[in-house]
Amino acid sequence: MAAINGGELLVKCLLNEGVTRVFGIPGGQLTTFIDAIVRVGRPGGLEWVLVRHEASAANMADAWMRVTGDLAVCTGTIGPGASNMVAGMEVANSDNIPVLAITPQIHSNRSYPFKGSQQQLDQLTLYSAVTKWNALVNRWDRIPEMVSMAVREAFSGKPGPVHLDIPVDVLFETHDESEAVIVPPARARGGGRPNGDPALVEKAAEMLAGAERPIIHAGAGVFRSEATDELKALAEYLYCPVVPTAHARGVVSEGDPLGLTPVGAGALGAMMQADAVLAVGCTFSELDFWGKPPFWAPPDVQKVIQVDIDGSRIALNREVDVGIVGDAKAVLGQLLEALSSGLASARDSREFTAAIQAAEQGAADGIEALASSDQVPIHPLRLVAEARDFFGEDAILSLDGGNIGLWSAMVSRVYRPRSFLWPGGSGHLGTGLPFAIGAKLAAPDRPVYILHGDGAFMFSVMELESAVRLDTPVIDIVGNDRSFGMIKGAQDFAFEKRYCGVDFTDVRLDRIAEAMGCFGVRVEEPGDIKPALDKAVASGKPAVLDVVLDCSANLIPPTLQLICSVWLSGCEGIAMPF
Repeated sequence: MAAINGGELLVKCLLNEGVTRVFGIPGGQLTTFIDAIVRVGRPGGLEWVLVRHEASAANMADAWMRVTGDLAVCTGTIGPGASNMVAGMEVANSDNIPVLAITPQIHSNRSYPFKGSQQQLDQLTLYSAVTKWNALVNRWDRIPEMVSMAVREAFSGKPGPVHLDIPVDVLFETHDESEAVIVPPARARGGGRPNGDPALVEKAAEMLAGAERPIIHAGAGVFRSEATDELKALAEYLYCPVVPTAHARGVVSEGDPLGLTPVGAGALGAMMQADAVLAVGCTFSELDFWGKPPFWAPPDVQKVIQVDIDGSRIALNREVDVGIVGDAKAVLGQLLEALSSGLASARDSREFTAAIQAAEQGAADGIEALASSDQVPIHPLRLVAEARDFFGEDAILSLDGGNIGLWSAMVSRVYRPRSFLWPGGSGHLGTGLPFAIGAKLAAPDRPVYILHGDGAFMFSVMELESAVRLDTPVIDIVGNDRSFGMIKGAQDFAFEKRYCGVDFTDVRLDRIAEAMGCFGVRVEEPGDIKPALDKAVASGKPAVLDVVLDCSANLIPPTLQLICSVWLSGCEGIAMPF
């Protein structure tokens, strides 16, 4: 066999794992790796995707995983490149997204401990805080072993991002290829899905069969387990509402009679009134109000069954009546089998479910009236509703942090799994555009659009050039209120309008887009939103709609006002989401 360097060996290991995309920015220490992608990777289906900031590399790899279910890699140069990428890895870590970060390191004879090299950085310690697992690759012949171990760790149990730190001399070191042992994935890790304990599954099924007001509270773990079909089948068998977490929109279509929107009137009613809750792939986090009153009923009147692949997450925030450690897809299948084996007959109606559906529809009707507002400046609900109606059921929505997300929760709809991208665990600003680019690369035939504010837009505006260069015609809809609206809203609500550090000058975001080769248009009248969307799509380019919002209307979305009120009242377990 021929001699190969560490960079080429790394590429061959990634190909062995089925990786097809590496997102990143080049650096001198990465040259053997990047050259090997060109020579060896491309013929095998592995492509390098150049970005403009390393955090965006992690965001795009994250979005690729969310849309396809396949692992992607992000990378950047040593020191500043690696530290830039941490922000994107923190997003993936907060949402348990498998992403492989690869960072080069100073020569091994000058690192760990360091001796004063330029750009030296303890990347192992840095990344340990934003990954599930990370390691140093200290020998050429350990590259295959460590790549295999990283992928295994990324997907085993509760998934998450992983990191490999590789000294530059290891990437440049050359040996005969026969000295490397690359093991096929099927021979390097276990398979199958762990079932739940049969006795506990039976007990949970009996509890669901006897409940008058059951609901399913579904988290993003259902996506990671590819369990959406099993979830829908169980919900239909019980004819019970599905309340998704804010991370899990689309787990059941929000056009389905049983599918609710997070924190909508139907969801809140279901959470408060249910006598039995099946929580799957979620931990009752802050965005679920910790599973505590007043948004949930007390434990003495509301039974909770919790299913999670990670036993340490069960009863983390809410005490449970039945805790089942197991894979969501497997356990949901077990529950359906137990119910259909004589415990309960399939139902096609339920009085409680009908009441929840009526509450959801009644609230939606009221919201639609406001979403039809012709006021100028434009009301944020009108903007979100116009985008929802324009893009339809096949679209992928990339949502950034900030108030636009709260308005979106009121009127936007997600109809398919893997169609909603949002940094829910971190609330990170700036993910909207790189998420959308990653999604468009992953699903080029589907429309992809972004909803975010001007504050979030400017965090990653440089990636508009990436969108043009990569031929990813995403539609970036910016609700421009010339401020950090959520923080300004909090100051307005809690501190008697004492504003500090939240207001911007009016920047023509559409002209920035045009300067980068995109289609750009400023929209100031509500009737001009749809024509602008038509022109944006017709341009065939990445596009930015700079939509001038009513600043005062955007300050306090009703959902934020509700949370602020509860927080200020001192209710136990409720915290502000910012």
